[in-house]
Amino acid sequence: MADIPLQVISENSVSERRITPSWSITQLKRKLEPVTGIPPSSQRISLKTPSKETIPIEAADEDTTLLLSFPLSAHVELHIIDTRPASARVNFNDTSGVDKYVMPAEEYEKKSDSVLAWKKAEKLGRFNPDAPSLEKAKIDAFDSEIKSRGIEVGKRCRVGADDSRRGEIKYVGEVKEIPGSIGAWVGVHLDEPVGKNDGSIGGTRYWGTESALKHGVFVRPERVEAGDWPVLDDLEDMEEI
Repeated sequence: MADIPLQVISENSVSERRITPSWSITQLKRKLEPVTGIPPSSQRISLKTPSKETIPIEAADEDTTLLLSFPLSAHVELHIIDTRPASARVNFNDTSGVDKYVMPAEEYEKKSDSVLAWKKAEKLGRFNPDAPSLEKAKIDAFDSEIKSRGIEVGKRCRVGADDSRRGEIKYVGEVKEIPGSIGAWVGVHLDEPVGKNDGSIGGTRYWGTESALKHGVFVRPERVEAGDWPVLDDLEDMEEI
């Protein structure tokens, strides 16, 4: 009798396998061990028929009982359950104990098909000969924006153009804790706690003391308008009651 393709399903694997009907149950279990990782003695096998009926693949004498005895048909599901206690099973999803290969930096730099090699070829990032001048131009642009807008520590300001956030400028300068940033930032203590921090970022405090209220925000100079911006009075437009 020809082999029959079945869908073999276990906790850690799903695959299509060709099963020979003349195998005994014992032979089947031995062949399923490398597929499922479950020892033959711990396998409980069942067959799910096209009519969704579940039939146990078991017998009193599994050495002589052949798979011919069961209603095998192409592409039905063969389910294998591991009867061992959870503590005795191998966790194939746990990679914490697996040694990971880390390529030495000098070897990586020699490769011609790496991202690093591509950046070098395209002169991107630190490999761009104009990178230092571009960075300086960006820093100079921020400094020019600060001067033209009259941004100074202690001045009142508003952040953004919608006039919903006003406050006091508390810091002007670089913020090393913001990843990938160069040039000046403006730290503002907002009148209302609608900011992103309490005047500290990445463990460095730029003004104030620790607080659960987030009055602080760091923005680029072009988003700050310094001037006579008094604290908003939410009640000034209300009619008399």
